[in-house]
Amino acid sequence: MKLRLCAPLIYLKIDNKNDDICKILSKYEEYLLCFELNPLQSRNIEPDQRQFLGSQVFTGRKIEGENLVQDENFISYETNKNFDNSEIAVLPQGLYLLVQRRSVQTLGRAEWLDMAIEQQKDGLWERNKLGNLLYVRYLYEDRAFVTQVFRPVEI
Repeated sequence: MKLRLCAPLIYLKIDNKNDDICKILSKYEEYLLCFELNPLQSRNIEPDQRQFLGSQVFTGRKIEGENLVQDENFISYETNKNFDNSEIAVLPQGLYLLVQRRSVQTLGRAEWLDMAIEQQKDGLWERNKLGNLLYVRYLYEDRAFVTQVFRPVEI
């Protein structure tokens, strides 16, 4: 489905640059992973899963009860601790294709990668111009783990 995200989702960057983060997710945490996509595969209706992802751009972490606030000049926790842009990870506001799955555990890389490829096939079939980034968000809501895959739609 298409989703217009009206406000950015803001996280603190962490050093972990692998997607095994899903194995340690607790009910009180939320993670955002961002990947570049292989330019040749990201426009293909039948992409090669092994070559689909490029490098991982960042991993971001949010903990329940910690609210990041964006001002014109800085990002801060409500406690007013300032962070510069190198310390934050953002899912920017904008138009996205979104696919998500609820389950008793978070999805692993192979599972969300399958979702991302199906999302791309549907998006291209509907003649959307898709961006070259892929965001994977892990969270816990309504007593289930949720894995979401966001793909920017260029207007």
